[in-house]
Formats: sequence, C-alpha cells, structure tokens
Amino acid sequence: MFDVKQVRKDFPILSRSVNGQPLVYLDNAATSQTPKQVVEVISDYYYRYNANIHRGVHKLSQEATDAYEKARTTIQTHFNAAHPHEIIFTSGTTESINVIAAGYASILSKEDELLISALEHHSNIVPWQMLCEKTGATLKVIPMTKLGTLDMEAFENLLNPNTKLVFVNHVSNALGTINPIKEIIDKSHQKGAKVLIDGAQASPHIKTDVQALNIDYYVTSAHKLCGPTGVGMLYGKETLLKELPPYQGGGEMIASVTFEKTTYADLPHKFEAGTPNISGGIAFGAALDYMNKIDFEAIASYERELLIYATDALKKIDGLKIYGEASEKTAVISFNVGTIHPYDIGSILDQMGIAVRTGHHCAQPIMDFYNIPGTVRASFSFYNTFEEIDVLDKGIRKAILMLQ
Repeated sequence: MFDVKQVRKDFPILSRSVNGQPLVYLDNAATSQTPKQVVEVISDYYYRYNANIHRGVHKLSQEATDAYEKARTTIQTHFNAAHPHEIIFTSGTTESINVIAAGYASILSKEDELLISALEHHSNIVPWQMLCEKTGATLKVIPMTKLGTLDMEAFENLLNPNTKLVFVNHVSNALGTINPIKEIIDKSHQKGAKVLIDGAQASPHIKTDVQALNIDYYVTSAHKLCGPTGVGMLYGKETLLKELPPYQGGGEMIASVTFEKTTYADLPHKFEAGTPNISGGIAFGAALDYMNKIDFEAIASYERELLIYATDALKKIDGLKIYGEASEKTAVISFNVGTIHPYDIGSILDQMGIAVRTGHHCAQPIMDFYNIPGTVRASFSFYNTFEEIDVLDKGIRKAILMLQ
C-alpha cells in the first residue's frame, strides 16, 4: 500500500512554513523536492571521498570513479539502455538536446526537414531553430488541438523522405498531455527519420523503456526525479552516438593529443569533456534507486488519484477554465479564472503558503494557440496529499474574491 504520510517524512522541506502558513508545494513540474536519502549521498561524497574521477590512482579518486560509474549503470538499468556507455551525463535536458543539435550541424543539408510538435518546451524548439539557421534545413511543426493533444493526421502528412529528425516531448510541461510516442517513433522510422524524445516531464511519472519503444535519443534531468539540479542525461543508441562529433573539446574526451592532431575517446567519454558534476551524477543514481524502491506503478496510480480529485474540485469553481484536457495526462492542471491575470492568482496563493507556477512555462507557442498570456499551473507529485488539494481549492476561491 502506498503510504504518503511515511513518504513525506523523507522530505523535511515539506514541513516548513511559508508566510506563516504550512507549505503546500505544487510546483513539481518545475522541480521536484529532494529526499534526505539523496541529500545524504551528496554530503557523503564531500565528507568522505571528494576527488576527481577517472584520472587518479589514489583511493579517493577510485572510490569517486566507482560511485559515478555505478550511477551510470543504475540509470542504464532504469531506462533499459543496452549499454552503460549509451548514457551520457550532461548538465540537464537542455544541454542534452544541444549535444544532439550540435552534432547534426555537420550532417544536415538544406534539403532536409525537421519536425517538432506544437507542445514543446522552448528547450526543444530553440536549438533546432538555431540548427536550421546553420544548415538551411527546414523546421516544420506538428499542430495541436484544442484539447491539448497532437494532430496525428497532420503529423503523418508532414512526414516524408526528407524528414531526418523528429523531436517530441513525452509529456507536455505546460498541459500534462501524454503524447503517443510509440506511434510517433514507429511512423517516423518508417520514413527513415530519427526521433528524440524529451522525457523531462515524463520521467518522474512514467518508467520509460528505451529499447522497447525503439527510441533513438532520450533526454531528461535529475531534478525532475527527486535528484539535484545541474545534472541530467542523454541516452542515444550506440551506433548513432558514434556517428556524431563531440559537443565540446577538453580533458577526458580525448584518446590522444598532439599539436598536430587529436583523437577522441570512445563512448561515453567523447561527450563528457571536463570535470563533471560528480556528486550530482552519483545522487542522480541514488534518486532513481529511491523512486524505484517506492515503485513507479504505485507512484503513477496515486498521482492519477490526485489528478482526478483536483480536476473535479477545480472544475466546480465558477469561471475557472482548465487548459489541456487530454484523456491521457500526468498530474498537471493549467488553468485561468476569467480575466484575472495568472500572476495575480499565483501571488495571492503564495501568501497562503501555496507554491504554484504562473506564466507561459517556457511554452509560449501553446499560450499563443489559446490566445492567453499564460496560466496558473498546479503540478502534483507522489508526496502531495488530498488535503493539500483542498487547501489549493480554498486558496483559489479566496484569491478570486480578492481580485474580482
């Protein structure tokens, strides 16, 4: 049985007060909270074996290297990659996407086409725009529907033999929509296109099997998964990663260096120049261990109950409109109330200790589609409670009375 009260004991921050009120943290789509078990792993690294990795013969360096590479294997196992070296440590989802974009700059031509969806985060839009500017390739957009889903018929019509890359988030950060990535991957592969899946919003809720889905590239960030900020991962099929040039030059990513020529190291080191976020990488593995111990199926089931409960409650508020009503979505509710600006509602909720996100959520094209400046976004995690949703409900009603 899922015991949320027991789980919450692992997150001391959830017991603090904000503006004299108990904290109700509903900004999990921006970043999740970190359990003490993961914080202790970070502290343990700095207290006991802080040293650079891969380069030293001394004991501390060996311990740090072992812990770091063990985390890589943990990540490989969690996402079911075929090899540990298919997992590249990065600073997060954004850098992971840019690694691939930079690599394809030497591969694409002006005859090539790229497909992105209308539901993307800016991090999965801007790098491809920059890539098209460099290569002359054309960027095309899979349109969205009023429900916040992708127009799959339009997607199929856009696919053609010139399509080289397709980029789609597994879950929309702004709306919570779960995209049909298996269908997208299969149909893209039929046309010879490679697919990158932005898993930043999906990975905290869905345990993704990259081999079963036949994903070419998958990216995510640790801080969405109860881990630290500043670390993430890029998964790529071995054959595809070997075809790409390094993202940046420096130490660690070389096999040999002379002033006449440099040869590059094998995977994964070819893409891991410089000293990495060692404690962050180790903690990333610890965070996955923590969530797997709780069990992702239990997490998904409980969060689904939270979403249903919150959706039913908020729909009873006069004038409140929810954006993103796909039949398949994660525990995210984006909403507005009448003509009240979302920032004003968010500010009043903050005074009541309720943390939500307001604005365009780095997804301006979605807001433009709905012709709105932004939304209030409440995003739930497995450590949230039904009682906190009741507090949110009362808080929104109070904010409306104050602002109307």
